Amino acid sequence: MEYIDIGSISELHDFFHYDKPLHPLITVVDLAKVDRSHRREGDAYRLNLYSIACKKIEGSFKYGRTSYDFSEGSLMFTAPHQVLSPGIENKVQGWAIYIHPDFLHANSRGQKLTAYSFFGYDTNECLHISDAEKNVLEDCLQNIRREISMNLDTHSHNLILTNLELMLSYCSRFYDRQFLTRAKAGNDITERFERLLNDYFTQETPIESGIPDVKYFASRLNLSANYLSDLLSKYTGKSTQEHIHLKLIDKAKSLLWSTQTSIAAIAYDLGFEHPSHFTKLFKARTGHSPRAFRNLN
Repeated sequence: MEYIDIGSISELHDFFHYDKPLHPLITVVDLAKVDRSHRREGDAYRLNLYSIACKKIEGSFKYGRTSYDFSEGSLMFTAPHQVLSPGIENKVQGWAIYIHPDFLHANSRGQKLTAYSFFGYDTNECLHISDAEKNVLEDCLQNIRREISMNLDTHSHNLILTNLELMLSYCSRFYDRQFLTRAKAGNDITERFERLLNDYFTQETPIESGIPDVKYFASRLNLSANYLSDLLSKYTGKSTQEHIHLKLIDKAKSLLWSTQTSIAAIAYDLGFEHPSHFTKLFKARTGHSPRAFRNLN
């Protein structure tokens, strides 16, 4: 597939057939005013910007290879280099903030905002907000829009960034609320993950396939790696990586207790490429080297 690369705010406005941007590194767009008449079926664009968008879409919206329905309205986030394929018949209402990475990387405060994990969520993991929550976010939006529309001065970047910080802090709170209100679905995913994890380490796959990573389990649960880790953290207090390491350590303890297999062989059986990596992880998690642990028991 060929992509239309959009790497700047001015290129984005040209692509949208939108008014001239008021700021070179950040813009607020009224999605209902975007001109989609020039698009062809199957067009896709790669957006090399951060975006925060509150959308209500009539029709489907393709993200990657999957189509989603946003008729009820949702808040979605994208990090740079995501491929989007809006249908030419889409009627979209709402707003979006597009931010060039240089705006956020200009100082440590901005860099911290790029660490919000929901910028790595898939579109089907978007945030569904109430009218009250939408009003809170739109207060921040209006402040950002006002600063962008004013003449730039030495305070502009700080004030825009302050309102972005506030908006994303609220988004983090609202995602926590969404995890809580979807407890049954979250617990179901947690149980399915635990079964997948147990199944992986009761079979002969570790020695053949190596240690599974977060993406391995996320793909089997049809989730993004970020969303799975955040969900598990909310419901279990541990990230996906921590769960994998704990299962590895449990299996290692069992082998150290019940067999005379060499430590190097146990490391290879668990999927470690180098025994030293196994020893380092085991000591970090238990406080003892594998050899010392075996002697203790």
